[in-house]
Amino acid sequence: MSNNMMADVEKILFSEEQLTSRIKELGEAITRDYAGKEILMIGVLRGAVIFMADLARAIKLPVAIDFMAVSSYGSSTSSSGVVRILKDLDEDVENKHVIIVEDIIDSGLTLNYLMDNLWSRKPASIKICTLLNKPDRRKVEVPIAYNGFTIPDYFVVGYGLDFAEKYRNFPFIGVLKPEAYEG
Repeated sequence: MSNNMMADVEKILFSEEQLTSRIKELGEAITRDYAGKEILMIGVLRGAVIFMADLARAIKLPVAIDFMAVSSYGSSTSSSGVVRILKDLDEDVENKHVIIVEDIIDSGLTLNYLMDNLWSRKPASIKICTLLNKPDRRKVEVPIAYNGFTIPDYFVVGYGLDFAEKYRNFPFIGVLKPEAYEG
């Protein structure tokens, strides 16, 4: 990790240890809630990949995984409200217990669209699991079943979260300095 990338971080919000501990708790809750069932976890690319890998290992049930890629941000810092599916599922969700795994929920627009889209495919159930919940930016309420952490309106990076495809590989979640993302 280059020092100049670290210099862009104002402060560490959640350490690697805090993330590991909370993900273990989320995995235990999902294992309890879905006892005797199989789960299809759908990761929203690209930000959710690291979180989803760790979460899947924390769930002690049969877990299938698939991914969707959607676009609503580009390289800007706020949602455009326009959602496009760039990569659809390979798995059929009909009659399956689906958990949508997100890195962060802020406006709720993307997730609201995904929920509507997935419900039309007739799953047995859909629940949302997010690592970070940023309610101050919410435009559409979405039902979050599993929430890692609720955060203020910070611009965060690390542990899968990026700005212009940088910082995803940080093992922690940090607050990005405004000068790193403001033009």
